[in-house]
Amino acid sequence: MLSPEEIQRYKRHLVLKEIGGQGQQRLKAARVLVVGAGGLGSPLILYLAAAGVGTLGIIDDDQVSLDNLQRQVAHDTAHVGVAKVESARETVQRLNPHVRVETYAERLTAANALEIIGRYDIVADGSDNFATRYLVSDACYFAKRTLVFAAVGPFDGYVTVFKPHEKGPDGVLYPSYRCLFPEAPPPGTVANCAEVGVLGAVVGVVGSLQAVEVIKEITGTGETLAGHLLIYDAKDARFEKVAISWDPENALSGTRPTITDLSIHGRENETAIRVATP
Repeated sequence: MLSPEEIQRYKRHLVLKEIGGQGQQRLKAARVLVVGAGGLGSPLILYLAAAGVGTLGIIDDDQVSLDNLQRQVAHDTAHVGVAKVESARETVQRLNPHVRVETYAERLTAANALEIIGRYDIVADGSDNFATRYLVSDACYFAKRTLVFAAVGPFDGYVTVFKPHEKGPDGVLYPSYRCLFPEAPPPGTVANCAEVGVLGAVVGVVGSLQAVEVIKEITGTGETLAGHLLIYDAKDARFEKVAISWDPENALSGTRPTITDLSIHGRENETAIRVATP
């Protein structure tokens, strides 16, 4: 049940016919894991906390640095040098004390991914490297958890929902990350934001869109973005939505899968993956 203070806090949701009391109760009961407390993770964490998501898990092994603050709005100058998960936890507590925050100041690995992801209902990936993205996607598939994915470039961004363990209205499986990107590009061929830069507000827009999709998945509001990729071009002030489909040849969820566990990501001591964030 919602307390009188919660009813007052969430009244703009409660009067929305698409959310209402039932939707707010679903948000309160939900457990969401945010991978990365950086540029994408910041608006995700802020808006999910403000919306009343009952439990937020945050995993990131990095500390706040001064050059983060141009876009990572969950942190401030006073928290430079502090673990990002701790900084984000304090921000959430100030914003909404009704939200429980579970923090993981550690690396995501093949050894711990299934255990951590399995504790949550839905996962939002805000990392910025292919190794983490493939690990999170594969782990969500095996754990049967919906993944809300986003990525950004200097002036552009991409958002979608992956739930390849489910079928769409047409009876066909939803696509996975490996349907869209079967393999990671060779190392060094795709520059990250540290090398090419990124407009801070673009990351805010894309992370906010990602938060919207998480809330939609929790409450059942509107149409799922699964099976579609939303593309944002900030320079041209343009959005485009393109269809993506299940690839029966993909190595994870295809008809003849070759990836049947997380061993492809290596042993913990060999491939500990840092959750780098944009």
